[in-house]
Amino acid sequence: MAKRVLFVCVENSNRSQMAEAFARIHGGDAVEAYSAGSTPSGRINPRAIGFMAELGYDLSGHASKSLDEIQGSFDAVVTMGCGDRCPWVPARRREDWNLPDPKHLDDAGYRAVRDEISARVKALLASLG
Repeated sequence: MAKRVLFVCVENSNRSQMAEAFARIHGGDAVEAYSAGSTPSGRINPRAIGFMAELGYDLSGHASKSLDEIQGSFDAVVTMGCGDRCPWVPARRREDWNLPDPKHLDDAGYRAVRDEISARVKALLASLG
């Protein structure tokens, strides 16, 4: 049975979207990956689309969505440093990755956050078995 993983940030336009993408890339059929925001922006940041395209992943098919649209329980819920702005979601495991929101970072900074998310997603998936 696939592990269900949810990545949450405020706008659901950058960090959580990339984390969902990396979970799909690194986890394949063994993972059901989702992302959502506590106050979704309604769009995916074009920079996130561009920086994921560098790695061969098309993020343009994703949609910015609210936590209200997400149902069920999860094997893991990961918040992206949004603290109290990310409400509690039922999960066997919860983690907070206090990562900077890359939307105002320069290109090198954005790539660094993207690559850190990739590494953390790999480690999370490995730990879930």
